[in-house]
Amino acid sequence: MSSEAKKILVSFWGHNAFRPMQEEIIDSVLAGNDTLALLPTGGGKSVCFQVPALIKEGTCIVITPLIALMKDQVANLKINKIKAAAIYTGMHRDEIESVYSNAIAGNLKFLYISPERLFTPVARDVIGRMKVSILAIDEAHCISQWGYDFRPPYLKITEIRPIIPDVPLLALTATATPAVVMDIMAKLDFKKPNVLKTSFERRNLAYNVIKEFDKTGFLLRTLKDSNNTAIIYVRNRRKTRELAEILKKNEISATYYHAGLDAKTRDERQKDWSLGRIKVIVATNAFGMGIDKANVRHVIHYDLPDSIESYFQEAGRAGRDLKPSTAVLLYNNTDIARAKAMFKASFPPMSVIRNVYNALGNYFQIPEGSGKDMGFDFDIADFANQYNFDILQSYNSIKFLEREGFLIYIQSAGQYSKLFVPLNKEDLYRFTVENPGADRLLKEIMRSYSGVFTEFININETLLAKRAEMTREDVVKRLLYFDKQKVISYVPIKTKPQLVFAYERLSSKHIEFSDDNYQNLKKASEIRLNAMLDFVNNLLQCRSKLLLEYFGEKKPRRCGICDVCISKNKVDLNEIEFTTIENIIKELLNNSPKHLYELVSFIDDFNEDDIIQVVRWLIDNNKVIRHKDETLSWYNQLDINFD
Repeated sequence: MSSEAKKILVSFWGHNAFRPMQEEIIDSVLAGNDTLALLPTGGGKSVCFQVPALIKEGTCIVITPLIALMKDQVANLKINKIKAAAIYTGMHRDEIESVYSNAIAGNLKFLYISPERLFTPVARDVIGRMKVSILAIDEAHCISQWGYDFRPPYLKITEIRPIIPDVPLLALTATATPAVVMDIMAKLDFKKPNVLKTSFERRNLAYNVIKEFDKTGFLLRTLKDSNNTAIIYVRNRRKTRELAEILKKNEISATYYHAGLDAKTRDERQKDWSLGRIKVIVATNAFGMGIDKANVRHVIHYDLPDSIESYFQEAGRAGRDLKPSTAVLLYNNTDIARAKAMFKASFPPMSVIRNVYNALGNYFQIPEGSGKDMGFDFDIADFANQYNFDILQSYNSIKFLEREGFLIYIQSAGQYSKLFVPLNKEDLYRFTVENPGADRLLKEIMRSYSGVFTEFININETLLAKRAEMTREDVVKRLLYFDKQKVISYVPIKTKPQLVFAYERLSSKHIEFSDDNYQNLKKASEIRLNAMLDFVNNLLQCRSKLLLEYFGEKKPRRCGICDVCISKNKVDLNEIEFTTIENIIKELLNNSPKHLYELVSFIDDFNEDDIIQVVRWLIDNNKVIRHKDETLSWYNQLDINFD
């Protein structure tokens, strides 16, 4: 590790030491190696490409599907006086041209770009004319059909590599099973396998799964007398508001958060929670990107997550200060039935997906062959009602079309309007002379926003109005007039969710989906759901061990603090009772593998809890083997075919 890297870490991030594995990853990138970095949530993935990019000459290209993350990281880099910009579908064409011009001129240290934009002819031309230092692929699991968020546009990333053949590639993810790890490296054409990862073990975090019919009562009991910070995850927006209101009525400091709130409200609520002004935030999975709050004591899943990957990421936001913390997952039989129903609904028939796509074109009155990069305010409830679609099927069809790269669905509205002055100062002065009424407002723009001649700047019309002693309505009216006169390029704030067509509208008969893609996605999703249900129903094995084994860690330790481990510590059997149960289990399992419920039904003289305690001990001490199908068998050293 070069001393320069450590200096950069101190000066830009204020940290005196790197987190585990960051140094090794940075060294690998600086040595020019293709690298796959597996770091848990909160492990500092962005530092792994940002530090070497600041050492190397040229621009680091960062590919990510998360528009909110792009905006957040670009804003943070700019705060540190590092030149960065982003390109994503839905931006005004003048914004895109401005960013590309700065990239070609070498004025950017970081260029964030969405996978859909990466493959336009303009993007390829620009990349070919840039000096690229690193190609960083964030959320790299998106390239694998076996990953939990597969996105077909990621498969085309390798088409960029011949344009920049000597540039090292850094792929980053927080969640990848062993199969997905191998798939990522194969799909990204790694010159040679190179995986650097740290253990995902969290010794301070207790994973507890609780079967609970009165979930709201559990929240009140857990949070009522606590002054600790907590996140409660739910699966729908309405429930975020309802639960937050119940908590507040019971004198618990709480608010709610979801993607349907306007950007200003979301920002304020996240800030209030981060600074400790609010203790509990009830949120959908939209809450998570960029969270770096160390002292979260509880993460509670009120609803079942749809995969181990998403659960692990969200639960991992607790206890980053390494102090004792809990991740609680609440469930009941209704939740399991609902999860299975939602799985079926998340894969609408191909005919429904095509009909939704065709209806969207009609809804926005887009002729076939046009509409590329056009964005529209979108009310999904109104759309579904107008065309008699089930709203859940409409949503899942749109998400499938988004994964396939046809559409971009931006559920979070923007926070600021944007402004750029394409004229030089002499031409702008000439315009103000010819238009005396424009002088005051344009002067305030120059005075208030530095850099407006080189890139798009976020502006606040209300603040401009106050400084120019005008009404906000007059400021907006004049800005629109200046835009029409080509004096400025003005992009007003978006207040509603946006739907953007990534390509020209196609005839529905030309909407082609690979049946293999569809079936593979469905199969992979079903495997992930079953893994989640197995985790919930597990009564025998340490929760932490199960999670770590899922992500490929070999022989992880029993945590001693999860609900299963705590139950094991409560064994209250004398030696004779224990040995009696052990011998019965050995005899039963020597005959053939059996499920736990079969063992319980066969052993009449002891209660269920006692039998489960003994089975747990036997598994932990390698006397009983737990197979992938949840059956159990007695360990026989001569039998080498066990899982």
